[in-house]
Amino acid sequence: MKASVLVRPRSVEVESRPLPELEADEVLVRISAVGVCGSDVHYFNEGRIGDFVVKSPLVLGHEAAGTIVAVGTAVNPGRLGERVSIEPQRPNPHSKQTLAGAYNLDPSMEFYATPPVDGAFMEYVKIQSHFAFAVPDEISDEAAALMEPLSVGIAAMQKAQVTPGARVLITGAGPIGIICAQVAKAYGATEVIVSDLNGQRREKALHFGADRVIDPMSTDMVNLGLDVDAFIEASGATPALQSGIRNVAPAGRIVLVGMGADEVALPISLIQSKELVVTGIFRYANTWPIAIDLVRTGKVDLDSLVTGVYGLAEVPQALLNSTKPESMKTIVRPGV
Repeated sequence: MKASVLVRPRSVEVESRPLPELEADEVLVRISAVGVCGSDVHYFNEGRIGDFVVKSPLVLGHEAAGTIVAVGTAVNPGRLGERVSIEPQRPNPHSKQTLAGAYNLDPSMEFYATPPVDGAFMEYVKIQSHFAFAVPDEISDEAAALMEPLSVGIAAMQKAQVTPGARVLITGAGPIGIICAQVAKAYGATEVIVSDLNGQRREKALHFGADRVIDPMSTDMVNLGLDVDAFIEASGATPALQSGIRNVAPAGRIVLVGMGADEVALPISLIQSKELVVTGIFRYANTWPIAIDLVRTGKVDLDSLVTGVYGLAEVPQALLNSTKPESMKTIVRPGV
């Protein structure tokens, strides 16, 4: 099979590789679509994200979908030909975190496109059968792949405890911010406010259901007094985090989603006096069935987020174009 391999920062080559050999509980998936994530771009440009360092050639891409073409000996052969969305994780089933239901926090997690584990910018991948989720015919290949970033939005709303009637502030109208806005509305939020520096992205947020958008360059965010129930920081920008916290009502929740600076100054006295809850999310757990239902029922639109489709040989261009302000979700199709 063909695989698009990061051989060094900013250098990707298409190589020929053998098909993966299946363990008893695994399935082989012919990849139909893979979304490009910001983490892929970080690895492409810098060769690392924090403590995760690319030390040998690596296949990027973890937002994946395809069709099951082979199954391990412990898997029902009736799954052959099934269209699936892949949850790209392999936790240790015996870890304390996995047994507690938070398998995403398993320290020994093997995750697609996180060194040294290869991702899905190739023609075939293997995954444990229980992490290959069947998708109905009305869901496109692209949407099936984008269940992964949708799961990030679901995890964020769960952490934020968004319920009917909630007011939510989201900073950052990139793909994750837009998805978070859609999920917030699906979870019953009555007002979703989105801020972003870029006018095009603010318009996108309105198109995807935001009730109000804010230009932080022309608005005094610190003294806006929104008093929202939940604040989702999806930009990674320190000023957005610092000003957003000041717009959270007492007992509100702040969820850090965007990848930003390792350390920032926070208004501790404000957090204490308002009893604010500040937390992060690290990937997701048990979100795929929810994601599939949100898309199937039309509560979340993933197809309209797609702004470019590329083949395996065009992965470098796909990675570069995904960072443009007008880009939302870029898709790699190995079969193109």
